[in-house]
Amino acid sequence: MESNSAIAAFGALAQGTRLDAFRLLVRHEPDGLPAGEIARQLDVPQNTMSAHLGILSRAGIVRSERHSRSIIYRADLDGLRALTLFLVKDCCAGSPELCAPLLAELTPCC
Repeated sequence: MESNSAIAAFGALAQGTRLDAFRLLVRHEPDGLPAGEIARQLDVPQNTMSAHLGILSRAGIVRSERHSRSIIYRADLDGLRALTLFLVKDCCAGSPELCAPLLAELTPCC
């Protein structure tokens, strides 16, 4: 991942509703959620939620797929992985034992 892509992703997540929406979508992998359901669960007007989802999509961390009349949104786990690797790629200056606590924290959630 390039710096500009990472900055776009962090910028998209640097707003409360978008961060909540992204975390909600991560919890609903692999099925995703319709835009209206995301708006309902987060108590956000649908047109506002659509704008937020558009920002997350353009940042490469959410993707959408049309199913009949609704659009299903999913967290882009490849985008999340790339963003996470961007942050920790140079972790601990080549001393892997320093990264062990970070890896231990991530292992149970996956």
